[in-house]
Amino acid sequence: MLLLKADENATWLAPYAYVIVLLGFAFVLFRLFENWYSNRYNKPLFRHYFVYKKLTSSQLSILEDEFTFYKKLSEKHKKQFVHRVAMFIGDKKFVGREGLEVTERMKILIAAMGCMLSFGRKNYEYVLIEYILIYPNEFYSAINDDYHKGEFNPREKALVLSWKDFEIGYKITDDNFNLGIHEFMHAMQLEAMQSKDLDSSRFGKQFQNILKQLTQQEVKDKLDETRYFRSYAFTNQYEFMAVMTEYFIESPTDFKTHFPKLYDYTRKLLNFNFAGY
Repeated sequence: MLLLKADENATWLAPYAYVIVLLGFAFVLFRLFENWYSNRYNKPLFRHYFVYKKLTSSQLSILEDEFTFYKKLSEKHKKQFVHRVAMFIGDKKFVGREGLEVTERMKILIAAMGCMLSFGRKNYEYVLIEYILIYPNEFYSAINDDYHKGEFNPREKALVLSWKDFEIGYKITDDNFNLGIHEFMHAMQLEAMQSKDLDSSRFGKQFQNILKQLTQQEVKDKLDETRYFRSYAFTNQYEFMAVMTEYFIESPTDFKTHFPKLYDYTRKLLNFNFAGY
């Protein structure tokens, strides 16, 4: 009697088992296709599955009034951008230092800067950042016993910013100095080195293309001749990438004119096909 009942249950459950197996097989095929697509076209197949997060009306007003990149986006991309900014604010802990009171405006603008840089990525959350530490001005850093305007501290999972210098970089949009972009790029670089997701693979591939370009004698001669990038860019390859991204974001037309291949590799690295880039 018990054996018969077990057989009946097995017969009843069999169709569901088949469905689970088929769904698992379909998921594997989808992942394989997603990997092929990303490698073939240098961009993710999907950047979003669901977009549902909202900002309050006052938060949205800050984006609409102050963030130029947001105003250039299509309506579809604006919804995606709002979703990402809301996710960022909900996920990170903002901490004021030296008596600084963290305002809603600070949260929105810092989150928007990070989301702008990662807008072409599927994995846009900056998983290596848990804390956003905001100082009023330059701050002392024990990392190298010096004063900094900003830094990414992976050990503490903290992005540290001088609000004064962040705001200057954000407000002046054509001088190729942007503290927020610079420090978020450092976080993105380290994530790409530690992760194996599709965005990190694309980052690594295009980063190597950029480094190869810098070994070309023609490019080296032009860099020496034009002094296009500020000298700090040549501290090391990671600072070069951070500085070059500042130029890419703030002076795309000029950058593309001077160094079209570097521009193209940077655009592919970020999958930046928005707002006229």
